[in-house]
Amino acid sequence: MRNLSALAVLALGGATFAWWLTGPSLLPSATFDGITGDPVRGELVFTAAGCASCHMAPGAEGEAELVLAGGQSFPSDFGTFKAPNISPSDQGIGGWTVAELGNALMRGVSPEGAHYYPALPYTSYAKMQPKDVADIHAYMQGLPPSDVASEPHDLGFPFNIRRSIGVWKLLFLNEDWVLNGDLTPEQTRGREIVEALAHCAECHTPRNALGGMHTARWMAGAPNPSGEGTIPNITPAKLTWSEGEIVSYLTSGFTPEYDSVGGHMVHVVENMAKLPQSDRQAVAAYLKAIPAVE
Repeated sequence: MRNLSALAVLALGGATFAWWLTGPSLLPSATFDGITGDPVRGELVFTAAGCASCHMAPGAEGEAELVLAGGQSFPSDFGTFKAPNISPSDQGIGGWTVAELGNALMRGVSPEGAHYYPALPYTSYAKMQPKDVADIHAYMQGLPPSDVASEPHDLGFPFNIRRSIGVWKLLFLNEDWVLNGDLTPEQTRGREIVEALAHCAECHTPRNALGGMHTARWMAGAPNPSGEGTIPNITPAKLTWSEGEIVSYLTSGFTPEYDSVGGHMVHVVENMAKLPQSDRQAVAAYLKAIPAVE
């Protein structure tokens, strides 16, 4: 009987520790102290981050792309994720503070304290600056509201257990830059855009069985999560375009061979083309600086 009691205590202690270990981790409470959001700069951050590309309604075009009603489907090996409403309404993020948006983007935690699935690319957004979050919050509050309710994800067991995401975050969520070393100011800006805001590696880097990125094969290409085709290798081993040709592609959508951009990259190029020329040049400088991976 004594042994059973000891086992029960150990089991309870283990369960309590596991519950604590998988709990959400929030940003320090003073993260946004003294920071005022700038909606003009926020529009550039919003554009670089590609928020509308995922959160606009299916088939939206033109100005309707800024009505962030959600509803697009994103299939994966773990199930199908549905982009939520993130418009400034009660169904979206209308009542969110800057800190709540920051915890969502940089920590993957909802205002209610639940884990978000990493379909929201917070593993990349974790590298954002607090000023970026404050600016994007100021801009998004001025967008058109939508009262469309967010749709639930279609996930099977065990992926529908959100608490398990806490373990995943312990393994794969960090703020470290992948490209380090003595970078030029232009390469540093390119790193901010590619690794953080535009979250390019989320598609262009292969993943392990748990969905974590293989950083040793950074930007080396990956299977398309939808199961249709592959995402190309954009390291210097395969992307042999000059910096000028990369800038031209991100501006016009045409390759040096006069082929045109397709698939989800259409939205990426549309977003990149709205950024200052210097930002596209910075992206090109970064892509030429990362290690070549065959």
